[in-house]
Amino acid sequence: MKKIARLLLLVFAAGLLIWFNQSYVNISPEMIKGWILSLGAVGPVVYILLYTVRPLTLFPASILSLAGGLAFGPISGMIYIMAGASGGAAVAFFLSRTFGRRMVPDSEWIGSLKRIIEKNGFLYVLVLRILPIVNFDLISYAAGLTTIRWGSFLLATIIGIIPGTFAYSFLGSSFTSDNKMIIYIAIGIFIILAIIPILFRKKMKKWLFSNQENEVKKDA
Repeated sequence: MKKIARLLLLVFAAGLLIWFNQSYVNISPEMIKGWILSLGAVGPVVYILLYTVRPLTLFPASILSLAGGLAFGPISGMIYIMAGASGGAAVAFFLSRTFGRRMVPDSEWIGSLKRIIEKNGFLYVLVLRILPIVNFDLISYAAGLTTIRWGSFLLATIIGIIPGTFAYSFLGSSFTSDNKMIIYIAIGIFIILAIIPILFRKKMKKWLFSNQENEVKKDA
């Protein structure tokens, strides 16, 4: 029942967003797009830098991702979002690796993520990026406390964020379109990609943490 309620809430929220935007706001995506593009050739650079330092500010990544699609379109937007998101992940990773516990407070979640990533870093980081059942920045900070190589971490991050990045960039760019069908398609793709983690959240957590327990038993 909880899953069904979440799905219905997600569909309702998406529909409400479309209705409110079309009926009242008449959107300000053009304002966001205008501001970024007013910077000229340095616009993409500024955008990527803002995204890269985002983990330090706790600013919502979703807003920056939508803005990237609005300003640069689905293809260029996707490239710039991936560059910024990967850069942000690297910043969090290296800060955690450099400052350790002074940067990342100890918690059960962090400890569990550390043990998981220690065993097969690339695979688990990749899975957690594709199916975002754990906070994006939390994964980066936890990975920095492990022995995973930064190259493996970054490659898993880049590959894993492709589906979500496409969804955000396509959705963002669709709001500047006069074709309502494109908007509906973009919303549909976004909902599908958002539903998958909800449907498989419990199974993925069970798989991840049961593997962790099995590995611990082997090492004992």
